Order: sequence, then C-alpha cells, then structure tokens
Amino acid sequence: MAGWLARRIERSGIDVQRPLVEAAALLHDVDKTLPPDEPARELPHGDGSAAWLARHGYPELGRAVAAHPVTRLLDDDRYRRWSAFASREERIVAYADKRAGQRLEPMAARFASWERRYPDDWPASDRRLVRARAERLEADVCRAAGVRPEEVTRLRWTSAALRGAGQAKADPS
Repeated sequence: MAGWLARRIERSGIDVQRPLVEAAALLHDVDKTLPPDEPARELPHGDGSAAWLARHGYPELGRAVAAHPVTRLLDDDRYRRWSAFASREERIVAYADKRAGQRLEPMAARFASWERRYPDDWPASDRRLVRARAERLEADVCRAAGVRPEEVTRLRWTSAALRGAGQAKADPS
C-alpha cells in the first residue's frame, strides 16, 4: 500500500523517494521479530526498528520507521514535532501502517481491532484524539496521491508476492 501511494504521489508530480518508502514499509516492524537479547528490543516500538536498521547500515530508513506506531499520535509533544517536520515518505509509511494489517482495511476497522485487542490502553478521549490525528494524516496522504481513502489499494505485484510467500510457508519443501 505504501508503495502504491508513493507511486501515485510521484505520478502527480510531487517528489517522493519511492524506494525509501517501500523499504521502510517492509521493515518498519523489524523490532517485533528480534531475539529477546537484542538491545533494540528495549527501545519503544519503531525506535527499536530504526536503531537496528541503523546498526545494520540503513540509517536512512530510521525516521520513516521510527514514527509509524499509532501510539505516537497520542504523545502531544512528539506528535506536534512530527506533524510539523515529517517528510512525505514518513507520512506515507505511518498512514500505510494505519490501514494495512494482514489485509488492507479501512482505518475504522483497524482502530476497532486495536480497541478490541488493547481495551485498557487508552481512555475513550485519547482514542478520539488519536483517531482524529490519523484521519488528518489520511487526508494529507490521500490528497497528495489524488485518491479517496476507499480507492487506496496495493501494488499489483504485492498480492502475487504475498500469495507466493504464503504458499512457500505452507509447503517448505
């Protein structure tokens, strides 16, 4: 999805580093897969991915990877700084994270899922604030891409690649 949005934005004449967006989108959750003794696991989600990627020679992905977690929309100071200075690439990756879980879904469905999985994490007023900030992010990215949120899709190659990966996982021979 992030790659599709970057391509749409690029085609509309807005400069965007599409390879950075695609790489950051693929690697933004790497900290969730690290072994327990990895020092990056001690950092907040996103920051851990950025630190691990920097240590492995990819510091250029750091900002786009670090800023994606939905919880960043709750931290007033961090959100204000991010919303004032975030690059187009950072915004695309953060928005794609709000829409794509195991499948592409509307933000309302993603937020409902988060609320079911983490019912005690945020009071209702915080959820409304985070949702409003996510909707502003959605409007910004979709406007740049020249699409409505319901028109957002994945790159064509992604579906085939995901199916192939799923088949390979199911049949490791």
